[in-house]
Parts: sequence; structure tokens; C-alpha cells
Amino acid sequence: MRVIVEADGGSRGNPGPAGYGAVVLDPADSQVLAERSESIGTATNNVAEYGGLIAGLRAAAELGATHVEVRMDSKLVVEQMSGRWQIKNAGLRPLAAQAADLARRFTAVSYSWIPRERNTRADALANRAMDSAAGIVRPERASPQENDAEGDLPRPPLAGPDSAGRIAARKVAADAALLARGAAGAIRSWEPRGGTPLRLLLVRHGETTRTAERRYSGRGDVPLTERGLAQARAVAARLAGVPLAAVVTSPLERCVRTAEVIALAERAPIVVDEDLVECDFGEWEGLTFRDVRERYPTELETWLGSTAVAPPGGESLDAVAVRVDRAVERLRAHGSGVVVVVSHVSPLKLILREALAAGDAFLYRCHLDPAGMSTVDMWPDGAVSVRSVNDTSHV
Repeated sequence: MRVIVEADGGSRGNPGPAGYGAVVLDPADSQVLAERSESIGTATNNVAEYGGLIAGLRAAAELGATHVEVRMDSKLVVEQMSGRWQIKNAGLRPLAAQAADLARRFTAVSYSWIPRERNTRADALANRAMDSAAGIVRPERASPQENDAEGDLPRPPLAGPDSAGRIAARKVAADAALLARGAAGAIRSWEPRGGTPLRLLLVRHGETTRTAERRYSGRGDVPLTERGLAQARAVAARLAGVPLAAVVTSPLERCVRTAEVIALAERAPIVVDEDLVECDFGEWEGLTFRDVRERYPTELETWLGSTAVAPPGGESLDAVAVRVDRAVERLRAHGSGVVVVVSHVSPLKLILREALAAGDAFLYRCHLDPAGMSTVDMWPDGAVSVRSVNDTSHV
């Protein structure tokens, strides 16, 4: 029996909260035969990677596999297990020996390196394990059927993320939300409001190498630089003594790490919201702003001219706005108190655009620095008050 094992592991902090994931696949149709995932407390990336390999090999053995093709995005583990690199770290030798012992149970085992974007299944399992190790809770998502049961609002057909139908759906949802909160006149007032608002502290993640180099950084999971980590600590110091109901974050590492630093100081729960992830910049990912101007002049001009246009292979700002609206509705469910929202430039600008009832030009005229903080109050009757934008006094 031939199988493919995809394995991954990681650590947030290296060492830090760590976990691994592994999947066993049928090579004929890529059907998942087994999954393994576990948090391993505080450990390094390499220890977690070996943990994923061992778990995957063990799962393959339990299935009765004879031939195993191991695929990992850890060059170190692949090269060491293939015998091409020495194992200089004494802490990894027992793990490599355990993996080798498991490998001897099979007729043949091969090891191949694959890029991270081709290891998404194991990567997702490893990230869940790291979430668990760090005490992060991901909210359960309602199914489309459950969402449909919440109301009888008209739903235009949704042909795709950039379709006219999806844009129209966003307008319908926004109008319905406005009606649900009360008449338009009820939220247009300079008078003091009754009740207690929900205060959102919108924080952009700390600096990464791509931030410093002025590169498009969308779904690429780049870590914070040392300066970025210091910026996160500065935000935490700024919020010292503020009782936080929650720290809600994008799932990408640069945001999760920023959120962990902020939450640790006040022992606040961390919630990951997938809808707060950055815009997918497609073919522009990792390129400098200058690179894109030179290589994609027409596409860039078109993209800057309309929020309905996506970068090649990417996601339009209108599509981002649809999911950001969903995230804001979940944030409103907190009712009152202070919630920190750690996200990226595009989602945060879209939240501010809606809060200010501004036009699309706002997205290109507003600047948000790494670790900059904006404050938005949301009242029970639907009123919104923007108190500050891109406050960087703490950094």
C-alpha cells in the first residue's frame, strides 16, 4: 500500500507555543486517510517539524502502508532524514532516530521538500495545534444553511468575489443592518448617547521585513522583525491596566504574534477571525511597490481606479469588504467593553471607511503605520464615533 505523508510543525517565538500536523493521503486521488495534530507546549520550529514527521509515519504504519512518500516544507528535516545533512543539534538526534526507526517498518520511504503553499493541509493542522498551545480560541463558523435561517432578506446571486452580484449583496446587507439598528435619524446626532459603547482599538500588526522594504504583503505569512516585536510591546504598555474583553486577530503570524504580546499583559482571551486576514494580492505578493509599477502598469492603474478590480490572481477590496463586514458584526456581539482588533492595512482601512461613512478615496488617502492604533466606539443603537486614527504616540 502506497501513501503520501504531508507533515508540518511550527513554533510562535522559536522557542514558543508549538505544535505539529500531519496528513496521510492516497496517492491515487489525494483522499485523506488519516490526520494527526498535537500541541507540544514550548518548543522550537525544528522540534515541531520532527514531531509532525513522526506522527505522520506512525499514522501510515497504523494504516498498513508499505511505501511512503514524505513531503515537508522543512528543508532541514528532509535533508537530515535523507542522510545528506548532518544532525548537529543534539536535541534533534533522538527525534531523528525515532523517525528513522519508524521508517524501517516500511519497504521504502522517500523524502521530498515542497514549498509551504503546497503543504496547506498539514500547515493548517499545525497552526491549530499552535493556537491550542498558545491558548487561542477560534470561533465556530455558522454553515450557509444556518446563516440563511437568520432572516428572509433578499439575496442577489453571488457569482464570485468581484461580481456585481456580490457587490450588490454587500449593499443589501449594509442596508439591512442599518434598518435593524433603527431609523437613519436615530444614529445621526451630536448629543451624548445612552448606554455603554463597544470600544474597538484597531491595531495594525508590528513591522515585518516586507513592511520595511515596502513590499506587497497579503497572505504571505511573514514574521515580525525585532522592531516589530518591540512595537507590539509598546502597544501592550500603552494598554496596561485597560480591562480588555478580548483581542481579536487575523490568523497570519504577524498579527497573531502582535495579539499574543498585547493579550499576555492583560490576560485577555485571543480570538482568531479568518475574515480579518489581509487582501490577497495574487501575483503582486512579495513584490516591491516599484516592481509592480514597472511590471504591471496597466493592471495597477486599473486596480487603483476601482475597488471592484482585483490584482492578477488576487482579491478585490470589495471582496475584502464583504468579509470585513461579517467580522464587524461579530465584533458588535461583544456589546460593550474594550476589544483590541489586530489586523492589516486593508481590513482596518475598510472598517474606518465604513465608520466614517467615507468614500473609496479614503482608502488611498489614509495611512496606517505598523502598530498604529485607531479608536472606534460603536453604540447599541448603531451609532459610530471615530475617536482617533493611526495614533502612534506609544511607538
